[in-house]
Amino acid sequence: MKISEIIRRIEAYHPDLGPNYQGCDGIKAGNPDQECTGVVSALVPTVDVIRKTAALGCNLLYVHEPTSYISPDLRGWPVAYPCHVYDEKIKLAEDHGIVIYRDHDHAHAHRPDSIFTGVIKYMEWEPYAKKDDVSVPFGYLFEFPKARSVQDLNRDFIEKIGMNGIRYVGNPNAQIRRVALVGHIYPGAFIPEKFENGVYDDYSTEVIRIMEENNVDCVLPGEVIEWNLLSYIRDAASFGENKVCINIGHFNWEQLGARYAADWISELIGKEMPVHFVPTGDIWNYQMP
Repeated sequence: MKISEIIRRIEAYHPDLGPNYQGCDGIKAGNPDQECTGVVSALVPTVDVIRKTAALGCNLLYVHEPTSYISPDLRGWPVAYPCHVYDEKIKLAEDHGIVIYRDHDHAHAHRPDSIFTGVIKYMEWEPYAKKDDVSVPFGYLFEFPKARSVQDLNRDFIEKIGMNGIRYVGNPNAQIRRVALVGHIYPGAFIPEKFENGVYDDYSTEVIRIMEENNVDCVLPGEVIEWNLLSYIRDAASFGENKVCINIGHFNWEQLGARYAADWISELIGKEMPVHFVPTGDIWNYQMP
């Protein structure tokens, strides 16, 4: 089976984003008109992931995050100066005959989102999902039958995701029952910023709303900034409140979505060739004082 045929099956599996779609998904390196020797699913096409793909004898690298270092993730390096690191990475892939295919927007277009589906599956949180609750904007609510400590949750993330450590903001003694998996917390994310009739609204204020009104003890965002939601949680903890934000990180959090992609890609192509999940690994290193 050619790589191009596998890509067609992947694209047919996803919701159709229309004939005018001009987003970031697509081939980022390599020639798809070659026979596929195997598929690797990884979150990010790092140099180490490309090397592991080659070592596994695979030539289709399916990824969720950018190959280049710019948001549109255009093929090539359309910037006003050269980038030797990008050039060397693409050469490494092409020297091994590897096609890099990015699948970001289409993966997130599923309902439920296929990336979050993988996170929920491999964190083993499916029994705790409040499926009928729509109070969390662009997110999901979970309720544990018994309260869990911050330390217990953190250990679970480190072990199941494969992290070097973890950061959190809030009450270290919090007992957590209700957890919200939310989107990125940065200006302009998901809900446009507006100030009308004396009322301000954006995504971070909506997340604060669910913590205030729905007894949400802990939130798990992707990207974060420090001056809105995190400052609210720190101040709430100073008043002794049971509030925490566990900052797993964008790439770490979505890692399990790439693991899930290996599952459904295997179903699409059957047993015709191997499909592997290759962890990208934690981008962060930690030095203790």
